[in-house]
Amino acid sequence: MAQIDADLARLGSEFWQWRAVNSFRTSDDIPRIERPTGWLPRFDPEGVEAQRRGLEPFVERWRATDAAALPIPDQVDHRLLGSAIARVRWELDVLRNWERDAVFLTSQVLGPWFDLLLAPSPFDADRQADLVMVLTAMPRAVEQAIANLERAGVATLARVAAAELVDIGPRLAASVAAIAEQVDAVTATALAEAQPAASAALTRYAQWLEASAGRLGPDVIVGRDAFVWYLRHVALVAAEPEELVRAALHDYRRAIVAETVSRNRHREVPPAPLARDAAAEVADQAEREVEVRALYEREGLLSQPGSLRHYGFSAYPAYLEPLAFLGVTDDLTSERRREHDAVSYVPAPAAELPYFDAANARDPRLGIIHEGAHSQQLALSWGHPREMRRHYVDSVANEGIAHYNEELMLDAGLFDDAPHSQTIVHNFMRLRALRVVVDVNLATGAFGLDEAVDFFVRLVPMDVETATEETSFYVATPGLAMSYLVGKLEVKRLFADAAVAQGDAFSLREFHDSLWLNGNVPVSLQRWELLDDRSDVDVLDAAGNWVETFPG
Repeated sequence: MAQIDADLARLGSEFWQWRAVNSFRTSDDIPRIERPTGWLPRFDPEGVEAQRRGLEPFVERWRATDAAALPIPDQVDHRLLGSAIARVRWELDVLRNWERDAVFLTSQVLGPWFDLLLAPSPFDADRQADLVMVLTAMPRAVEQAIANLERAGVATLARVAAAELVDIGPRLAASVAAIAEQVDAVTATALAEAQPAASAALTRYAQWLEASAGRLGPDVIVGRDAFVWYLRHVALVAAEPEELVRAALHDYRRAIVAETVSRNRHREVPPAPLARDAAAEVADQAEREVEVRALYEREGLLSQPGSLRHYGFSAYPAYLEPLAFLGVTDDLTSERRREHDAVSYVPAPAAELPYFDAANARDPRLGIIHEGAHSQQLALSWGHPREMRRHYVDSVANEGIAHYNEELMLDAGLFDDAPHSQTIVHNFMRLRALRVVVDVNLATGAFGLDEAVDFFVRLVPMDVETATEETSFYVATPGLAMSYLVGKLEVKRLFADAAVAQGDAFSLREFHDSLWLNGNVPVSLQRWELLDDRSDVDVLDAAGNWVETFPG
């Protein structure tokens, strides 16, 4: 590993310490970070303005760095940090979800409670104190959310948030009552005292949303120019939006053919049975995770050192289940806890389950090949010798690796014993391709939220609940829905070019070990470092300096 530029490393370390305090809460699991004790998100105008002021010194120091004089690995780190800084401006001044999006604001009000529940017990003193603080702060946070939405709220997202918050008062009360068994008596008493006001405030918020949605504003379209700015300066993707859609439609049609042929081929095979209960699903997943790791090693695909933590399922704790809509229900841990096993909470198997839960209830490997890939990639990246590469910046690389891994495991024979799981993996590819179409069309205004939900329901097909949950998140976060397929195609392009360039010297294991280790780094930068290929970087450079071209 080349010597790391000390000044650049110091700048990155200071930025990420600042970002841990000065950023919004997210419902996605990959960007989820460990917060300092006593942290609450600030989404009031004064707090947002403080973020803007706090960002500027980092912008100036980043621009003052003479990156061209540095070795390529340091230039990659410099561009990675620039992407992270640009994302802050994108969130604050282009997306503006902090004042427009009722689903996002629900996440800021109630999400910190949910996040504190995710790590398995025991609950230490700091976590117990934070539970009391977060619950006590909810009434004030609700008032701020309403004030923001009165000024700039969007009607469609307010309706989605209102639907999510049906019976939220009793649901929060159930969560608080259940957590009492996990905390000490003093904390249990404090939570019980704070809960009625918090539940009342959330109920008031839900009622306000339902009553006020009709008078709030229309959807705010990012527009093509701003979306291209995001691609070039945050995601570091060189393709045009239209190229992304064409590639997605090509992959969508390929997935339909493969899925249909697979279903026809296995038409006489009965579907895999549902797990008997949650305990049986958890036990089956534990065995299957070992099987997947063994396949990686046996086929020389990806190193599985004994120190690499495991990824397992667990039944929903009673305190988490009432609020499961608030985010991805897993604990992928953090840089500080990267050696701890990751856990994903699953509902009891049933005939009617959301899309991904239904797949896992029949074959847990269908979750392992995606979320399990995230678990390993994050654990490996958190141990990167270059601190700059330990942090999430954009989803294209992370989600692209996980989606690529689904196809890799299918091709490697993981599902040779499970015909219907083969069909489902093809359906996953179909969904991820359609996400690109939805993402770009939402960003450019070709789709509204209702059209996007209907698109998923008809063409995946997918249940309305999952489609609405996905789309409401994507409509406010352009670039996320596309990240799965766009990232996978970039990984496959890198793979193919590396395999051709290296010939007989190409190693699947070495390629994947590097890809997973650098899984937080956009593939355009990995290409530059691995192959000395600047073609994507040259396209990014042609877009100009992100500060001077910022669309906000």
